[in-house]
Order: sequence, then structure tokens, then C-alpha cells
Amino acid sequence: MMMDKNGVDGMAVAEFDFYSDALKRETSFSVCIPNDVTAEQKKQYAKAYSREMKTLYLLHGYGRNHHTWLLNSRITELSIQYNLAVVFPDGENSFYVDRPGAGNEYCRFVGQELVDYTRRMFGLSHKREDTFIGGLSMGGYGALHVGLAFPDTFGKIFALSSALIIHDIQGIPSSHQDAIADYAYYAEKFGDLDQVAASLYNPERQLEKIQAEDGTLPELYVACGTEDFLIEQNRTFARFLESKEIPVTYLESPGIHDWEFWNEYLEPSLKWLMGNN
Repeated sequence: MMMDKNGVDGMAVAEFDFYSDALKRETSFSVCIPNDVTAEQKKQYAKAYSREMKTLYLLHGYGRNHHTWLLNSRITELSIQYNLAVVFPDGENSFYVDRPGAGNEYCRFVGQELVDYTRRMFGLSHKREDTFIGGLSMGGYGALHVGLAFPDTFGKIFALSSALIIHDIQGIPSSHQDAIADYAYYAEKFGDLDQVAASLYNPERQLEKIQAEDGTLPELYVACGTEDFLIEQNRTFARFLESKEIPVTYLESPGIHDWEFWNEYLEPSLKWLMGNN
């Protein structure tokens, strides 16, 4: 199904349903592609249109869906400005992880199946240096987890207000209940919670694995508001990266866990993705 978004000229915005082998059912994703920009737009953004289009897989947060970024941000306008195709998967409340059992492979769905499908469908670049992943909150964690699970696919990762909760849920009792979920939910998503910090659900362990295998690490951009309830988790992750001498662009500024902060950092994140291109 094709649909216009905010009357933005030069932009194709569409929603697609397709059968996912990883999820064992039909699922939806949205996409915006600046494939019919005007000559005036190409002249205005000449640097961006002097190179091949790049692609960003942009992940939503807990309790949201694949429309969230389109409804709450300037992503369609920025897609035109930076000659950037953006794909929005529906990750439900999965934390974008793979779990045992049919239909539970959300990491493979985003990091492999959806990438392959959209590359074929839209003729997107197959180059690692042109393929990025980003997200906010649960999607910030998801961008790190999926990007590090497929480091040969994604050249750069940005993560805003990331739900880096692995150390928080390590060893929680079966009676646990917090403002978001309970023990049963976390155990369903992450398995044995007494061992979760040592597992590959922990981005720290993923990074160590890539280093041990002499793999190429994606470049990292992490930002969080200083009044965000997840700020200490993001600071802990930044300290881990520093201890392992893993380069990261880490930023803090006043802000809470809301769209005001995420919109403040969306365009800087895209500029960082583009580098000098």
C-alpha cells in the first residue's frame, strides 16, 4: 500500500506487508525513499546526490510500531536532504532479539531478512559502508544488538536513550515487577536472567566477541538526556567502551525520555552517519 506523508515532494512513503520466515507470519514495515526528487532539490542538496543513496534501518521503542518515527519526527524531510532511504520495521515489544521457538527471530528478521528483502525490492546498496541501523529506547538497544550481531552488514550504529537494561535484569527474582514489565516478560525475551549479563544479549559481550574474532566493529554513536531514567545505563556502556578502547561518539545534554530529545538528536545522528559524504 502506497501512502503520501505530509505532502513532502520528492518522497515515496509506503507501507508493505510480507511473509517473514524469521517471524513465521506476515508482518509490516514502512519505508521512505527519496527516489523522485526534483531537479531543484538535487541542486539544493548537491553533495548528497553526487553519491549513491544510503540506507538506514530505523527502530522504534517499546509499545510503539513502524509508524512511530514517521508520525513524530522530520525523518521524511531529512531523508530527502541526505539522500537516505529509511526502512522502519515493526519490532513489536521484542527488544529485537532472537529467542527459541518458531516465529521469535526478530534479530534475524531485521538484520538479515529485511535487509535482503528491501535491497532486492528497492535496489538499495549492498555495501556495508552505505548501510546503517539506528533507534531509540528499546530500539536503541535493538540497533546495538542487531548491528553487532551483523557487523559485516552495518557500517554504523546510532542509539538514542538506549534501553541498556541487561545489568538491571541480571538475577532479578520471579516476583519482579517494574513500571514497564515483569519477570515473565524479561525471561521470555532474554532467557536465563541469572546468566543474561554473560550472554550475547549483552552488547558488551557482543563487542568482546567481535574483537576476539578480529572482526570489524561498526562505528558507534550513543546519546542520552541527563534527566533520562536510562542515563546511568548509557554512562556505564560508555565507560565499558572506553575501557576496551572502542571508539564511540558519546553525547549527553539536558533532556528526558521523549520526542523533544530524540528530535534534537535525529539530524545530528544522520550527519554523523553521512560523515563527509
